[in-house]
Amino acid sequence: MRAGVVATARPGVEDLAVRAEELGLHSFWLNDTPMVHGDPFIALALCAKATRRIKLGIGVTSPALRSAPAAASGFAGLNALAPGRIVCGVGTGNTARRTLGMPPTTTAALEEFTAALQDLCAGRSTGYREGDRVRDIRFLHTGAHVNTTDPIEFVVAALGPKAAAVAGRLGTGLVSFGLPDPAAWRALHDARRHAARGTHRHPVDSYLVTALHVLDEDEDPHGDAARDATGHLVLSLLAFAADTAADTPSFAERLGPGEREAVRRLLDRRGTTATAPDRHTKLYPGYLGRIAPEDRDLVLPSLMTRLALVGTRDDLRSRITALARAGVDELLVQPVVDPPTEMARLAELLA
Repeated sequence: MRAGVVATARPGVEDLAVRAEELGLHSFWLNDTPMVHGDPFIALALCAKATRRIKLGIGVTSPALRSAPAAASGFAGLNALAPGRIVCGVGTGNTARRTLGMPPTTTAALEEFTAALQDLCAGRSTGYREGDRVRDIRFLHTGAHVNTTDPIEFVVAALGPKAAAVAGRLGTGLVSFGLPDPAAWRALHDARRHAARGTHRHPVDSYLVTALHVLDEDEDPHGDAARDATGHLVLSLLAFAADTAADTPSFAERLGPGEREAVRRLLDRRGTTATAPDRHTKLYPGYLGRIAPEDRDLVLPSLMTRLALVGTRDDLRSRITALARAGVDELLVQPVVDPPTEMARLAELLA
């Protein structure tokens, strides 16, 4: 299985991309969460100029964040800097929208947006709508401005069959967050294959975003080091459950009693409630960053197992092999404790 890295956009992140390339990793991705992290297009442009081989992805943007022409300009502009190395991840904007206190967009909007990006980034025209007005649009200048000749890889973010079906109809790859479950991946691939029937689309790559911690000999799998390495994923799920408890109670209801108690403690600790209109300003600061030591108790073993990969080298290689057999092509890890060391361990594990 291939390996890659997910990071947050900030000054100097290009140094991490260079190190990932030196380690032989396949791809380097940045999140698109405007009110939490820096701008991924600016940061990825720096990465493009600093590297030569590694794939560069944005995972993921959304029609609820950017218009199709603006997003296409960004991706085609990156493609001019790093021809054939750009990956366009697209989703409903679940996290990026919720950090604004807004709901994600629909899968229908996701499909329309992705199809428009595919057309524009390949130099074709597409329909663009504002209200009742629809116009055909295309890049009016290419060449040195944008690159619509070298292909851009498209992937759709999916946790369930609806988004996976969009990937099937449009012939894109899949990316999923915190889903190291082979059975769940087989279901996503089944939904994608079913939707692709009759379209002459062929399956393309699938990416799993998770956290990874290789245990030292006799190390506690639920000790501080493991919790620090995986806590950003666990707290992201708890924040989502806390944020949606009033509007979408079905998600929180699927959590166990101890996990629901962790959601309650998170709300109390952040000084907000599940119905406060400004709760997004309390739940998401530091999102997907290294957790504070005082929050380690919220990183429950059940959620570590559900979202992340923690184990000995042999254990991890066995789990990764099972994921590969389920159709996962690349493991994307977001290192938050000591990124260079964690990236080196990832490269060694999958060598």
